[in-house]
Amino acid sequence: MATDIKDTAHAVEAAALMRLLPARPQLLALGEPAHGEDALLDLRNELFRQLVEQEGYRTIAIESDCMMGLLVDEYVTSGSGTLDEVMEQGISHGWGTFAANRELVRWMRAYNVRAVNDGRPASERLRFAGFDGPLEITHAASPRQALTALHGCLAARVDADLLPCSAQTLDRLLGSDELWTNRAAMTDPSQSVGQTPEAGQLRLLADDLVALLDAQTPHLLAAASRDDWNRARLYGRTATGLLRYHHWMADTSPARMTRLCALRDLMMAHNLLAVAERGPALVHAHNGHLQRGKSAMRMWQGPVEWWSAGALVSAQLGEEYAFVATALGTMRHHGVDAPSPDTVEGLLYALAEDHRLIDAPRLATALAEAPPAPRVSPWFGYAPLDPAHLADSEGIVFVKDVPQS
Repeated sequence: MATDIKDTAHAVEAAALMRLLPARPQLLALGEPAHGEDALLDLRNELFRQLVEQEGYRTIAIESDCMMGLLVDEYVTSGSGTLDEVMEQGISHGWGTFAANRELVRWMRAYNVRAVNDGRPASERLRFAGFDGPLEITHAASPRQALTALHGCLAARVDADLLPCSAQTLDRLLGSDELWTNRAAMTDPSQSVGQTPEAGQLRLLADDLVALLDAQTPHLLAAASRDDWNRARLYGRTATGLLRYHHWMADTSPARMTRLCALRDLMMAHNLLAVAERGPALVHAHNGHLQRGKSAMRMWQGPVEWWSAGALVSAQLGEEYAFVATALGTMRHHGVDAPSPDTVEGLLYALAEDHRLIDAPRLATALAEAPPAPRVSPWFGYAPLDPAHLADSEGIVFVKDVPQS
């Protein structure tokens, strides 16, 4: 069995990864089992460089606020702002402070400057996207930014009589942003404003604004660029998604957290499908958001399960979506020591070099007669592989030892 497993391993390189796939996918999803580790982010950066230079990929999408990500995209494509500003204001969850994320953005900007100097067309520019909603498991943003931006895009380009309301009406119905961002609402539905009469009116108006955007597509594409139109579509998805999320934050049923987790991944999926429209992209996020199976988490009200963004996108794109999970051996600064030899990670730890790319379906076949045990993590921030779903990914990137960032 050891020989069979070793035969599935390759160097972690774009060329080796592409050989595992039937064709170049529009979305190549690289998962990570833990957030905030520069070693994993450095590996992502190197793989993205190779995909750009060897395979024609031009976009990277990461698990970060989709609205904030527009600032990073503006910087890497046009140089708007400074690197310090976009790292602080353009990447959510505090991840703009990580050296590897800063290096990614710096390299993308430098690549685009060279492309312009070489006279290459705009289609050769690298693009950046955040594909998470403006929310986290602890809170959600006010819908004000997305909703008013969508209204502004339409007000500037269509007959005023077609608008379902004025900007002043939106402002009055939105009220104070602090009411929307109240973190107590995450665990206490009575603190949420998501089911107030004003919130109900906003949901209807957001729906009408998105419908107007769709109905005016030929005119809008003639009056502005496709990038402007795509940005307006992002505003619409985000506004309706946030209003829907806030509505269910006020729910008191047992399905509340299951529904909220599902809605977050649904917003991610819609953003990823939009990213796929503009060409091949590398997607980077937690394994749990990108896997093809259901995601699961134990929360304060008990265990919840929902379909991940990867499962939703894979169902629509088929072979145009590929998923590669990352697994690790040790992360000793978090108490994750050498894995038990009867786990998938333990088998790979005994055989693999520092970084190896594993053919996941072949590995699953090799282990079919003696299924490995699930690994149990001593640290809540690390999610081991589920040995029952090895074949649901095209590959596994195994990192033997993750040093402290």
